[in-house]
Amino acid sequence: MQLLVESFDRSVYYLPGSRPAVFFLADREGGGILINSPRYTPELLGLLDAILPLKFIFYPSHFGAADVDVWREACGAQTMAYGHEAKRITGTIDLVLDRENRFSRTIDFLPMSGRTESSCALRCKNKPGMIFFGPILSTAASGWPTIVAHADDYSYENRLFGVLGLQDVKFEYAFTDDFDPRSSRFGPGADVAIQRELAQIFD
Repeated sequence: MQLLVESFDRSVYYLPGSRPAVFFLADREGGGILINSPRYTPELLGLLDAILPLKFIFYPSHFGAADVDVWREACGAQTMAYGHEAKRITGTIDLVLDRENRFSRTIDFLPMSGRTESSCALRCKNKPGMIFFGPILSTAASGWPTIVAHADDYSYENRLFGVLGLQDVKFEYAFTDDFDPRSSRFGPGADVAIQRELAQIFD
């Protein structure tokens, strides 16, 4: 696992070569949270547990769901996905999220449909703030996340409406499904950079 961000109460790791990108959020309050799941191996689970025992697996969308039940059975982690995405995932989802769900005192969810029918981001609110966007945003030529149209978008219009809600959201780091440590820019200063990228779309 590649360490990307380390702070007083949490660290973010990336699984090199994973597509969609797999992240591990080691949070002192929330525990070990896997964001997207790769193919299961005992060795990988061992690496994660050595950082912080894996307690939860969050799926921003169905794109990043591999070996869902194998992971659940191997470590007892609770799986989570938002709304309709839970129905599109092959495997058991323990908690189908809605707009009222919160993960912990400092972690919540930002539903932003459009790329898929009910994509959802995971947000860490306390400093340094960070958001795991999944497929909601993609990497721009600048390296920062923005909206990139895809032929299979559930609703590009919904995507545009959804990102308007980010205007008042403060965060330092942002991670996407197409993350590449060689070219992706993820922070600090991600909120300002993303607003700059989005402004070019709306202008």
